[in-house]
Amino acid sequence: MSEAATAPEPPRRSQAELQADIEKTRADLKATLDAIEFKLNLPKQARHAAHRLKTRVNTLRAENPGALVAGVAGAAALVAGVAVLGFRFAASRK
Repeated sequence: MSEAATAPEPPRRSQAELQADIEKTRADLKATLDAIEFKLNLPKQARHAAHRLKTRVNTLRAENPGALVAGVAGAAALVAGVAVLGFRFAASRK
C-alpha cells in the first residue's frame, strides 16, 4: 500500500473556519509588517520616544512637582559641569 492510502485524512473545515484562519493570518502579517516598519523608521521612533518622555514629565509634574524641579536642576548642573570640564580641557590643549 502506498503511504497516501494509509495517511489519515485531514480534518474537514468549513468555509467560515477557513475564512477566519485567513483573516487571522492577514492580521498577524499586518502586525509583523507594522513592527518591522516601526523598527526601521528612526524618525517615527524618535517621535514616539519624545511623546513617551513628554507623558512621563507631565505625569511627574502632576504627581510630584518638587521631584521634577529637582530633576531639572540636577540635569542643568550636570550639563554645566560637563561644559566647564570641556572648556578647561580645550583650554589646556592649547
